[in-house]
Amino acid sequence: MIAKLVASNLSQRPVRTLLSILLIAVPVTLMLTLVGLSHGFVNDSSRRTRGIGADIIVRSSDAVPGSMALSNMSQKLVGRLTQVPHVRSATGIASHLVAGWTTVAGIDVPSFTQISGNFVFVEGHGFEQPDDILLDTYYAQQAHVHAGGKINLLNHNWNVAGIVEPGKLAHIFLPISVVQDMDGTAGKVAQVYLKLDDPRNTNSVIQELQNLLPGYKIYGMEELVSLTSVDNVPFLRPLLNVIIGVAVLIGAAVASLSMYMAVQQRTREIGILKSLGASKGMVLKIILMEALFLGLGGSLLGIAFSFASRFLLAKLVPASLPQAIVPAWWPIAGAIAMGAAILGALYPGMLAARQDPIQALAYE
Repeated sequence: MIAKLVASNLSQRPVRTLLSILLIAVPVTLMLTLVGLSHGFVNDSSRRTRGIGADIIVRSSDAVPGSMALSNMSQKLVGRLTQVPHVRSATGIASHLVAGWTTVAGIDVPSFTQISGNFVFVEGHGFEQPDDILLDTYYAQQAHVHAGGKINLLNHNWNVAGIVEPGKLAHIFLPISVVQDMDGTAGKVAQVYLKLDDPRNTNSVIQELQNLLPGYKIYGMEELVSLTSVDNVPFLRPLLNVIIGVAVLIGAAVASLSMYMAVQQRTREIGILKSLGASKGMVLKIILMEALFLGLGGSLLGIAFSFASRFLLAKLVPASLPQAIVPAWWPIAGAIAMGAAILGALYPGMLAARQDPIQALAYE
């Protein structure tokens, strides 16, 4: 009976119902989009890190997993590390922040390709001129450029020499000397990647490197990937907490306003129910169930909107804002939305439960 009453009440006021669901869906979409972006960044970074093909990475003592390393290690270290037993090849990388989370990687092409293999060119060719730059397909799509075109980055007009398949280290590549000149770090690298003769020697080589380079941070590639987590992304957790707080406030406010208006519009209906023997608890239950259904509808719509946001971001900014779909967060976002809706409906629900049936029946 209660379910039929709730369904009837919601269907009789379709505009109010749809608007309430839409407003609750907005913070759910924000939550899922932010969580999706955080996981997208981590997954994209992990995929590109693995794509290098190295077994060990060497970074300076002040480097933090998940963040851009500073070019403060001597480039001569690269040659020294190739002499360590079981190290087949080594390459140094210089990094420069472009915007947001996007960095340009300065590479020494011969040593880099020894570790990761040759670039797979979709368009164009490798570095030939001083102003040449390589982009992967994601960044080329985002910048709307093709091989042979021009792109302005870092206050400089570059010639797009080639477009390469994604998945190796970065979305943008320059010769290492060019990045060093831009940063004033000639002869310095941010990190060194090592390829071993056999990956099974990783632990023993790491131990030897730790003795050779005390204070440096030395990781196996799988260990580094495991350290690159959502919790290690700066400012992400506080931002997510703020979004959750906003979602609770919006959900509660929308449900409270919607249910308050419903109570005012259904004064006679509530009076009839109470005159037929409906208890205060039953009236309150009806109001809360309506709010619960609004929260459920907003949650489902928010999930659908998160797919729409991923589609738009993948079309507009695939390199800078990779968004993942995180199903594990669907019940969390739904519980937050529905809990906020029920919380917001408590006050109008108690108002409805306390109404005097005689006065309600006389209401015009």
